Amino acid sequence: MRVYLVQHAEALREEEDPSRPLSPKGLEDIRKVAKYAEKHLHITVGQILHSGKLRAKQTAEILAEHLRPPKGVEAAEGFEPSADPQVWGNRLSEAVENLMLVGHLPHLGKLAGLLLCGDEGRGAVAFKTGCILCLEKDERGCWSIQWLVTPEILP
Repeated sequence: MRVYLVQHAEALREEEDPSRPLSPKGLEDIRKVAKYAEKHLHITVGQILHSGKLRAKQTAEILAEHLRPPKGVEAAEGFEPSADPQVWGNRLSEAVENLMLVGHLPHLGKLAGLLLCGDEGRGAVAFKTGCILCLEKDERGCWSIQWLVTPEILP
């Protein structure tokens, strides 16, 4: 089973727009990542879940245009920046279907630390806006990093 953790793409500052939509650079970055993912990474997910915040929703929708998850895109609870990572740690321990989760820091970093090291306080992954981290759970329930793609490393 794989889970893809995605930090939303770059958003406008709150002073520019309180709803914090994706910035022009953020839109460009996530489109580039989504096209690359479709063409080269062959990601298959049943569903893309996001925090419900506009910047995460827009990121998830752009990814869905390219990855076409059968169950679509949906807001889910427990992805807020300060949410308890143990909630999704528990859900993912039971999951059998590949999922993509689009969220925010520090939650994503804590969730990655919990899955990979058993400790949400461990800085296991340095997330960047618009990145996709692929984690895989083996038959023993242990998670490992398969790859990480950021907008900056793509042509």
